[in-house]
Amino acid sequence: MARVTIEDCLQNVDNRFALVHLAAKRVRQVREGAELTVKSKNEDVVAVLREIAAGRIKPGKRDEPEEE
Repeated sequence: MARVTIEDCLQNVDNRFALVHLAAKRVRQVREGAELTVKSKNEDVVAVLREIAAGRIKPGKRDEPEEE
């Protein structure tokens, strides 16, 4: 994925508000030591958006990576 867009993320999240909430929560988790589920040389925020766009992080009762 060359560039992550909001539209890519919205395919996996219902609306922009939910996307912002999910991304903010996940960024906090990553900064507290959680591992990213995708490889990225970008900042935490971009890496988290890549996770959401890839469908690895989904809104729900648990906003943690899905285990494969």
